[in-house]
Amino acid sequence: MGNKRPAQLHRIDILTLFPKMFDGPLSESLIGRARERGTIDLRIHNIRDFSTDRRHRTVDDRPYGGGSGMVIQAEPVFRALKTVRSSGKKVFKDKDPFVIYLSPQGKPLSQPLAHKLAGHPWLVLVCGHYEGVDERVMKWVDAEVSVGDYVLTGGELPAMVLADAVIRLVPGVVKESASILNDSFQGKLLDYPHYTRPAVWRGKKVPAVLLSGDHEEIKSWRMKQAEAITKRKRPDLVSPA
Repeated sequence: MGNKRPAQLHRIDILTLFPKMFDGPLSESLIGRARERGTIDLRIHNIRDFSTDRRHRTVDDRPYGGGSGMVIQAEPVFRALKTVRSSGKKVFKDKDPFVIYLSPQGKPLSQPLAHKLAGHPWLVLVCGHYEGVDERVMKWVDAEVSVGDYVLTGGELPAMVLADAVIRLVPGVVKESASILNDSFQGKLLDYPHYTRPAVWRGKKVPAVLLSGDHEEIKSWRMKQAEAITKRKRPDLVSPA
């Protein structure tokens, strides 16, 4: 039992008011191919489909206490979560998904957090909009995640960013899995510089060490470059607290 492999992400459900926003970003490149192969089961749900107002499909209302903007009602989000959970009962043997609300108040998205989230077999991403969602819905949310200290028009773009960051960590999504180990933020250093053919381009040459065939020298050069780039671009990552 001690050698049992941890759960691995293979399904993401996204709850949103604007499902068409996801058509391009999550249907192309690595994610698109992963979906085609069935490596990742990614489903987009329109929160308006769960509105109690069948005619107008209303999902928002004015906030109690006054103030500007509108707030997404609790009932449509709750009904959407309930439906999504029911749809995965057989596959996940009655285990609930890990529900994330994309919010500027949430925990900052980082590479370590992406790895942690990739360990969950099933994620549900809730995209807020307007002034957010009725606070009473947060009872069914496991975590809030932010993609930065700024405010966007909704949670759709952050959901795309989070999905991309997490999905690429799933085995089989990135063809050369070893390349993930050298990504920026995998450790405390940023990535080293990369070059490709031709060896001389507009008078600029590829560093000679990369053409030497000496793998140990190349490894040492890349490490030194990563350290130098990190100190220059992100000194906060290497400076003592």
